[in-house]
Amino acid sequence: MTTTLGAFVLGTPDPPALADFYRALLGWEEAERDPEWVRLRAPGEDRPCLSFQLETDHTPPVWPQGPGTQQMQAHLDLRVDDLAAETERARALGATVAEHQPQKDVRVLRDPHGHPFCLFLPGA
Repeated sequence: MTTTLGAFVLGTPDPPALADFYRALLGWEEAERDPEWVRLRAPGEDRPCLSFQLETDHTPPVWPQGPGTQQMQAHLDLRVDDLAAETERARALGATVAEHQPQKDVRVLRDPHGHPFCLFLPGA
């Protein structure tokens, strides 16, 4: 028996809008789309995917976490070749840079719906 990662799913109040952000950021293509569910995949690949599902009561996590706050349950780590350039490109697409940055070769950002994600250099 083999187990593989099929997809990573983010909850959001607007799946098409958040999928558009990640499609532009990653250069992935849309595999499926409706108002409540969108699935992206790398060009030429079927899986793994990055999917977005409707959560009408979505509350963005607090990062870094604090007592009594909505904690981050998971985040995406995205490898880049140029940390400064990709950070600026993500910002131009609608991401924000988190105030707290725990590592030199990693940038923590938030997507337009508040999910934290990290850009990192190879070897970081």
